[in-house]
Amino acid sequence: MTSQPSQSPAGFDPLGDPSSGPPPGCPAHALGPDGMRRLYGPEADTDLAAVYEKLRAEHGSVAPALIHDDVRVWAVLGHGENLHMVRTTSQYNRDARNWTALKNGTVKLTHPLAPVFGWQPICSMAEGAEHLRLRGAVTHALEIIDHRSLRRAINKACQEIINRFSERGTCDVVSDFAEHLPMMVMLDIFGASEAYSERFVQAARDMIKGTETAIASNEYIMGILMEATARRRADPEDDFISRLIAAPAALSDDEVGQHLRLVLIAAYEATANLIANVLRTVLTDPRFRAQLNGGQMTVPEAVEQSLWDEPPFSAMVAYYAKVDTELGGQHIRAGDALIFGIAPGNVDPAVRPDPTEHMQGNRSHLAFGGGPHECPGQDIGRAIADIGVDAFLMRLPDAELSVAEGELRWRSTILSQHLVSLPVSFTPRAQQDVVTKPSMVPPPRADWHVSSGSPKAASASAAAPEAAAPSASSVPTAPVAAPEVRLGAWQRLLRWWRGY
Repeated sequence: MTSQPSQSPAGFDPLGDPSSGPPPGCPAHALGPDGMRRLYGPEADTDLAAVYEKLRAEHGSVAPALIHDDVRVWAVLGHGENLHMVRTTSQYNRDARNWTALKNGTVKLTHPLAPVFGWQPICSMAEGAEHLRLRGAVTHALEIIDHRSLRRAINKACQEIINRFSERGTCDVVSDFAEHLPMMVMLDIFGASEAYSERFVQAARDMIKGTETAIASNEYIMGILMEATARRRADPEDDFISRLIAAPAALSDDEVGQHLRLVLIAAYEATANLIANVLRTVLTDPRFRAQLNGGQMTVPEAVEQSLWDEPPFSAMVAYYAKVDTELGGQHIRAGDALIFGIAPGNVDPAVRPDPTEHMQGNRSHLAFGGGPHECPGQDIGRAIADIGVDAFLMRLPDAELSVAEGELRWRSTILSQHLVSLPVSFTPRAQQDVVTKPSMVPPPRADWHVSSGSPKAASASAAAPEAAAPSASSVPTAPVAAPEVRLGAWQRLLRWWRGY
């Protein structure tokens, strides 16, 4: 762990009166008390990554900052410092009941982020024997998932969702696809597919934003999950909820419901953002798209790169110091809150001197946390993103952004940066049987193919996939020379990836 000298503002006290600060009219009034930077509000909403970099330049790898209502916390920005914090259970945990600001009333349970940091009987906020009991129950329930069946279920959901807009020739990748796929899949895994609805999707988004309606959205989600828990307690089936109830840990209904929310929201928010981010990159970066189509990069590698560049959760609120300690050159007092800085940690110059460098094959990003609270369902999230991106590109290979890239907008919170909209247009296509594999009709546009030769060579290159894997509606009408029939790396990968 690298220590850096403390450069805290004079008189900084993370437990002090949050109302203190410069008088109105002072140039520093745009900041918070003691000139501290806010991780919310206009500046953060516009470019939170830039705020993190300003903090890194001013204070090093651990910096004082403010969250909603100007509550003081430490923002952990260094990759090594973040890993040290999440792994060192003797010094830090996630039990908000240790937070001095909460105990002394500085932070109220009506705080906009209360649904996120408020203590719950869940494994991510427990430690020791209790953590092992609760985490063991989640692991027990996850072990029933057959990954071949899961892949088929994800593909079925992909086809069903794409069918809704395939004949239209236009869609919004975010609101029509990315926001719906992970929720449909997760509720199916739970055995609560009847809960899937547009209202449920939007409530899941809202509850982690720190909005005025976040608490009401949380109550709506929990009401449905508790109803599903009671139903499965009375009538168990072979699904995640039933297995969670039947785990040796003997969870109460409240514990079951809370863990359902934990797994659902973590998997949903992360995967929805991940799918949107990967597809945006494919649609806006010709080099990335060429690498993906040319076989230099697989879909799983593209997803992993996105986890470095645009982690679905940019931060996690919060960890709490159990004892007086030091981190990144800063003196941390027992009871202080610390932000797990996923996004800033991923671009820490100590581990990534060039943030534009491709991290192919490297999974040491912080996107899924670390230590005893590392995400247990990360492989499910990866599978949904991998198959979702792949299915979308195979069904709609000529999809193109229908607005200028500069018009894209994001909605930022301290927890995540969410692409608001990603409108695309494509050649209208008929609906597809939801139980079949994605169509492999080759795209009509040459820009999907890597070629520096003549148009004739490009045309021959475009014909090869069609000859190698004809579909019912697209069969070559002329013989193809033997060298053109050989499958390229991308086609071989597709056949292996979709092998059942």
